[in-house]
Amino acid sequence: MSRLRVINLGLPKSGTTTFARALKLSGLKTADYRIRKRQTDDKELHNAFVGQLLYQGYFHTGDPLAFVEEFDGFAELNVLREGLSLWPQADWGLLSAIQAHHPGVKFVSTWREPRAISDSMLRWSNLGVERLPKYGIPGLPEGFGETSAERVTWIKGHYALMDRLFQDDLNYLRLDVAAPDAHKKLSQFLGRDLPWWGRANRNPKSKGQEAA
Repeated sequence: MSRLRVINLGLPKSGTTTFARALKLSGLKTADYRIRKRQTDDKELHNAFVGQLLYQGYFHTGDPLAFVEEFDGFAELNVLREGLSLWPQADWGLLSAIQAHHPGVKFVSTWREPRAISDSMLRWSNLGVERLPKYGIPGLPEGFGETSAERVTWIKGHYALMDRLFQDDLNYLRLDVAAPDAHKKLSQFLGRDLPWWGRANRNPKSKGQEAA
């Protein structure tokens, strides 16, 4: 049986932490946006950003997964901090290189209603009000992203791009994490039992707003 590798192409606040926990509890060694010291004995990977490692592998070896070989799952690829703005999930050259080097890799786009993602971004640290407008992002150039309308337009565009790039690809799933059958759909898609599915990393509730 070939090795199961799972890569999430969803945006921040689309259910990436829930996705990561589900993969981890199913037995897949999973990295979120940053690799923690407890996850590996390789000191060169400690606190490294997944997105940066993917680009290093892509440009230095041709295989974006070359420097993260020990991991099976990747729950969030993007980096938007410490002067970095990296969005591998919007880079077709990198994604197609993963497919070429790892046939059968499973791509998932975790998804929530775009306004819900936008609202969660606004309430998550300084993501919505500072980092998104400050950094250039594929589909969201520098200076845009401070308003809900701009964020929603970008979010819709990202998922439309994923659906177009992976149209009719049996190894791609857009996953509505809030759907009643999300657990079942993901389990069937991966061909793997998932002992847990729920909501992780919720935003603190604000007046008149639900947790994300």
